[in-house]
Amino acid sequence: MSVHERVFSAFKEALDIDEQIDRSILVYRDYAEWTSLGHMTLVSALETEFDTMLETNDILAMSSFDKAVEIMSRYAAN
Repeated sequence: MSVHERVFSAFKEALDIDEQIDRSILVYRDYAEWTSLGHMTLVSALETEFDTMLETNDILAMSSFDKAVEIMSRYAAN
């Protein structure tokens, strides 16, 4: 499974997202379910999916689906 698919899997789990959603609308605080609590749930789902602990700067920088894929690509390489 690609990093993109793994990240989307975590988003679906954490934010209860439909498979067919336009991923470009997944922006922190613009997407209704992606609140501060949703963000921490998402971080937990990503850490589980990638078996890692995210650094604080990465958690704070994760502002969109595309940014999440970019960040998690670095963790998947390790």
